[in-house]
Amino acid sequence: MAEYKPGLQGIPATRSAISFLDGIQGILAYRGYRIEELAERSTFEETAYLLLRGELPTVAELELFDQELRQTRRVKYNVREIMKYMPITGHPMEMLIASVAMLGMFYPERHLSGGSTEDQAYKDAMSLRIIARMATLVAMWEQMRRGNDPYPPRDDLDYAGNFLYMMNGRDPDPLFTRIMDACLVLHAEHEINASTFSAMVTGSTLANPNQVISAAIGTLAGPLHGAANQRVVEMLNEIGGPDQVDDWLDQRLAAKQVVWGMGHREYKVKDPRAIILEKFMNQVAEQKSAEIGALFATARALERACAERLGPKGVYPNVDFYSGILYTQMGIPLDQFTPIFAISRSAGWMAHWQEQITENRIFRPTQIYIGAEPRAYKPMQER
Repeated sequence: MAEYKPGLQGIPATRSAISFLDGIQGILAYRGYRIEELAERSTFEETAYLLLRGELPTVAELELFDQELRQTRRVKYNVREIMKYMPITGHPMEMLIASVAMLGMFYPERHLSGGSTEDQAYKDAMSLRIIARMATLVAMWEQMRRGNDPYPPRDDLDYAGNFLYMMNGRDPDPLFTRIMDACLVLHAEHEINASTFSAMVTGSTLANPNQVISAAIGTLAGPLHGAANQRVVEMLNEIGGPDQVDDWLDQRLAAKQVVWGMGHREYKVKDPRAIILEKFMNQVAEQKSAEIGALFATARALERACAERLGPKGVYPNVDFYSGILYTQMGIPLDQFTPIFAISRSAGWMAHWQEQITENRIFRPTQIYIGAEPRAYKPMQER
């Protein structure tokens, strides 16, 4: 009998050339390129190209890809009209699940008959369209739920800058644009996590890519997968300040409660993405000291306290520990943190979708039955 592993822990589900993770050494690489180098030297557009196509683009290839992304940001007015009737009390992730699925109705595409190489143009086109429009939908909803008309995309701005502009209608701050771009790079891919696996399973049925990504967004919406950086900010506000950290942490650990942003299922050292974000947090503190407030100071104090108590157990900050603080400094509402995660991860999802259907076989795992033995049906009066 096969051994049962809850959550398929450690069970290989695929063979992939997209990303590599070594949690013991703290290594994350996309297509062989370390995340530290990509966050420092690349852009989200270039990283998305790398994930989708397998290699870094030439100057001409990147210019064409970037131009196509900019030209594809807009969505049909029908989509906006339907979004107007969505309840503003709903979570932005619920909006995103529905709206991405809805795109498949307004931009109808044929279904794949198979995953062979002759479908590559279709796969490339659908990947580009979904990645380009994800940020538009999230930013449109931010304005619409405030009762405002959404700001139209600006072709003169890159992906990160345009997203920040559409979120508030102001020219994006150069430092925050650079940080947002790096955040999109850092969150773009992370091996076979729950939402990526969901995309692969749905994709294996040869479902429309909009349905594939909608399924992945629904998986990311679960509290055990997304929203951790939102909870980090809520937690830091709850602590109240650096001088309250020790007492709060002792009570938290005594009650065996989660310290949000600490620890990762894969990493046994500090998440390499958290190290990068901490450097950006230091830049914000240096350049915008009047705006940083006590949140960052509380986070630093909590990290030091956790290093003493949890470090020996291999529990260190993950990517969510600092990303939420950075988003807060940009003026982004807490409930939009996970949609930003989805915007970024759409590049990784589409890369895995393409890889899955290239040598496709529909997922059909087995089970270990633990129910009743065969038995006879009893008429109602005999029960």
